[in-house]
Amino acid sequence: MSIVSTALASLTPFSWNPIDDLQTIFQYAFMRNAFAAGTVVAIVAGIVGYFVVLRNLSFAGHSLSHSGFAGATAAVVIGASPVSGLLVFTIGSALIMGALGKRLHGRDVIVGVVLAWTLGLGIFFLSLYSGYANQAYSILFGQILGISQNDVQVTFFTSVATLLAIILIYRPLLFASLDEEIAESRGIPTRLVGIIFLIIVALAVSAATQVVGVLLIFSLLVTPAAIAERLSTHPPMVILLSVLLAIIFTWVGLLIAFYFPYPVSFFITSFAFLAYMTVRVLPVTQEGTITLAFRTRDTPHGLKPSRF
Repeated sequence: MSIVSTALASLTPFSWNPIDDLQTIFQYAFMRNAFAAGTVVAIVAGIVGYFVVLRNLSFAGHSLSHSGFAGATAAVVIGASPVSGLLVFTIGSALIMGALGKRLHGRDVIVGVVLAWTLGLGIFFLSLYSGYANQAYSILFGQILGISQNDVQVTFFTSVATLLAIILIYRPLLFASLDEEIAESRGIPTRLVGIIFLIIVALAVSAATQVVGVLLIFSLLVTPAAIAERLSTHPPMVILLSVLLAIIFTWVGLLIAFYFPYPVSFFITSFAFLAYMTVRVLPVTQEGTITLAFRTRDTPHGLKPSRF
């Protein structure tokens, strides 16, 4: 990161000419890598985040991010790639949560247990690694301006796997998320769907950690989706808005961080927070959204069971 900091410190201020500024920004490989990884992660986080919010799994997502921290620090201790540790620990934690959590909304206890355990593991692994300071900072708060081309490729393939998994289970996942009991009565294996989705969240967390870090994962995984749900009730539209918002927050954060010596994650989370507070104070319709959206009286989010 010292090379990146030196490069940023030597840059001239922005010129107020968007074309010239963009040309300046993209002449640096680390900025091209940052935008590539950030865009891919934003797309995945926007899509997965919709179901995280819809299924009230924000706490589970938070716990998985801490599991990723423990896994990354464990990998650093043994000299392996932090990403590999992230994947192993987040997927393992997702399997535990999915297998032991009985119902969609009754999983808080096991999530809390896993969270406490993985935090303890993270502290233990940090105590074993004397040179943890820079690595720990990157894992906790992200290192998007310091990722390599290889990191971009890993992020890309992880994100593609996550999107493919979402596509494969989209319809049963959406049905089970809206009404688990009716989904079960229609023969959908809701327990299996829930476990698969938690694994998908684990993949998304692993991909997003390099951008915003494990402690700030909510800025992309939850906040854009929470904002989008205030703007529409139609699932495809909510997902589209969530993705667009996540991309905007990431791009704006990167653009500003290029000219100011402050962490990218600070700008991303700040813009996401301000946007969420803005939609929270705006008046809403009787449908519970800021703009009038399609909705029926039969089921939440304007979806009829027959659609599944």
